[in-house]
Amino acid sequence: MIVEEAVKLLDGQFFSGEKEAGLEIISACGADLMSDVMAFVKDRVLLLTGLVNPQVIRTAELLDIHCIIFVRGKTPSRDMIDMAEEAGIILAGTKLPMFLSCGKLYEAGLKGGGTRRI
Repeated sequence: MIVEEAVKLLDGQFFSGEKEAGLEIISACGADLMSDVMAFVKDRVLLLTGLVNPQVIRTAELLDIHCIIFVRGKTPSRDMIDMAEEAGIILAGTKLPMFLSCGKLYEAGLKGGGTRRI
């Protein structure tokens, strides 16, 4: 699945990185705790979160996550958008809750991928 398809499926909108929306993703992680995200660590992953602070961008950058979709109508600040653009991270959002967002992506065929070790 590509990022553009995932955002459309979730009736979402882009905050930044729309030009890179052809990026392929093979797995997703839904979490509000960045420690849970760090334990997940997979290649070509899409991060779904309701946490809206700079730590999300830093965690994504550290783990080589190139796309974050904020759930529950959360909107990143201008500073977060600037950080993401600098790091090459796509930001999008959906009004859907985490549970429905994960379910829709899973139902559309986004399953797991190969685990990457750090």
